[in-house]
Amino acid sequence: MSYKTSPQARGESDEPIVPTKRPNKGEQSPAEGLAVAEGSGSTKGNTEESNTRRTQGRERVTQGLGGVRKAARKDKKQKFTALLHHVTISLLRDSYYSLKRQAAPGIDGVTWQQYGEGVEERLADLHERLHRGAYRAQPSRRMYIEKDDGRQRPIGIAALEDKIVQQAVVTVLNQIYEEDFLGFSYGFRPGRSQHDALDALTVGLRRKKVNWVVDLDVRGFFDNVSHEWMEKFIGHRVADRRLIRLTQKWLKAGVSEEGKWSETKVGTPQGAVISPLLANIYLHYVFDLWVNQWRRKEAKGDMIVVRYADDAVLGFEHREDAEACLEQLRERMRKFGLELHPDKTRLIEFGRFAEDNRKRRGERRPETFDFLGFTHICGKAWKGKWFTVKRQTVKKRLRNKLKEVKQELRRRWHERIADTGDWLQSVVQGYFNYHAIPGNIATLQTFRREVARSWLKALRRRSQKQKLTWERFGEIVDRYLAKPRILHPDPGKRFDAKYPR
Repeated sequence: MSYKTSPQARGESDEPIVPTKRPNKGEQSPAEGLAVAEGSGSTKGNTEESNTRRTQGRERVTQGLGGVRKAARKDKKQKFTALLHHVTISLLRDSYYSLKRQAAPGIDGVTWQQYGEGVEERLADLHERLHRGAYRAQPSRRMYIEKDDGRQRPIGIAALEDKIVQQAVVTVLNQIYEEDFLGFSYGFRPGRSQHDALDALTVGLRRKKVNWVVDLDVRGFFDNVSHEWMEKFIGHRVADRRLIRLTQKWLKAGVSEEGKWSETKVGTPQGAVISPLLANIYLHYVFDLWVNQWRRKEAKGDMIVVRYADDAVLGFEHREDAEACLEQLRERMRKFGLELHPDKTRLIEFGRFAEDNRKRRGERRPETFDFLGFTHICGKAWKGKWFTVKRQTVKKRLRNKLKEVKQELRRRWHERIADTGDWLQSVVQGYFNYHAIPGNIATLQTFRREVARSWLKALRRRSQKQKLTWERFGEIVDRYLAKPRILHPDPGKRFDAKYPR
């Protein structure tokens, strides 16, 4: 098999693994450089709007948004001057019903079920306030969740009406930005999942001449997003002042923690509906367009890029390319208020020749890296003849999940076996749905076995009179806990099916 630099590696491929694939139905050329990112296009009216009928029916709303998408695809420099009118009662209704029913309430204390009482009147009032400028964003309620490393991650829970409006605005803005975002950007985008990003990365590592990998980690990304730069980036495509003011309201609404309000001068709250889109817009201009340009004009060999939100992996054929790109990227990030984590951002030798090269130098096996919950390992297939990428669940993530299950079992100590079994059934199946990839069967077996062991201990502790035997318990486990099996196909097969040549 030849590994000469192909036309695809030079940027002429439709694969999303290199930054030329357009994920949308209409074809579009890749961004041509920093002039797009930091320059300003001409301001135009929405040429498609004159043919859009003003109605609140779902089909006609879709037709109107389709006009926005068509205009965005046609002219990459067009600024949209009138977008808020697309936020109709119908779109607000769709946004309300798309929210999670059991999500924690924001600072207003209103749950999804409570808002549903008289929902039509509430949505009509919200729509009226929104369009006459009387809508006010409320502060986010700050909570903390434990990260894999034991630290606390702050998240902001928005008020329900803020979630509804944010979801509607995301729907409108997606029509523009789904035409702009590059193919290697996967995070929180319609029709793209974490497994799509994992597939693209594995295919790139297998098929391209990758010998070095840069594992990127942006330190505190969501806490350090510059509001000033965010407004400029949005302004490249959006000239509707009412919609821009909405995003400013959400960014500056502040947070409430233990009844005390604090101002937010930088950052966007994790947990807000609008935050993933804003993060993608920010990184599109800061990272995606820049690295796409660097790959095409600076890299001397093959290069791959995969980004999911603020996590990214870059692969290089030559170490000189990797070092130069990483050094320039540090400067690029600093310009926009961001920083690559000095300890977690790593350059490692990884690829089809890494193991042999390191063995010749008397070094240990190639290092591994983590991405989206999986540890990526240099491996061999077909009796050691072919290079492949092995993937296993990150051990720390496995331990934390088992710890979480054990704690919840203690809380459910005195529940009926059937009720606890139903809950564990959903936990195990949910875990398998994400982690059941080829080559990871041993982790699935470990997870099921340890969940069963924790359940048995909990059942034995709550009853001192009769000890539950392994035989009897085995029947219970088989009834409720799914047996491990691979649920995902080989990354190459799924990738080729989704992106046929």
